[in-house]
Amino acid sequence: MGSQNFFSVVAKNIDVLLGPVIALVYPLYASIKAIETRSQTDDEQWLTYWVLYSLITLFELTFSKLLEWFPIWSYAKLFATCCRPDDILTAAEKYIAENGPEEFERLISRADREARSRRGGYMTYDDSYGY
Repeated sequence: MGSQNFFSVVAKNIDVLLGPVIALVYPLYASIKAIETRSQTDDEQWLTYWVLYSLITLFELTFSKLLEWFPIWSYAKLFATCCRPDDILTAAEKYIAENGPEEFERLISRADREARSRRGGYMTYDDSYGY
């Protein structure tokens, strides 16, 4: 009985629970990662995100009394935040256009090696091997 009430409350307030994670936590993490890279493309992408996010926040603060009349506003904001126009493929295309396909292959290879070393896997290979 108690767990059913808990899930009911979570379902009714999913926008309040997921909103900050999707709109703040992940973008903060991705922005820090973007700053650490050499590419300016991802920096521009996340700077654009933060400008748009601040404009939406200013809109909400300014028209808060009006937005109270629209109960789906928080869900619409959550949906708009989830549907960012720049996805992973677009970011990869921008990176390839800026740095070339060889650099992109090196980046993937480096990320793959780091992931394997974190997992403690035994698979190793020589990058200088020619196919």
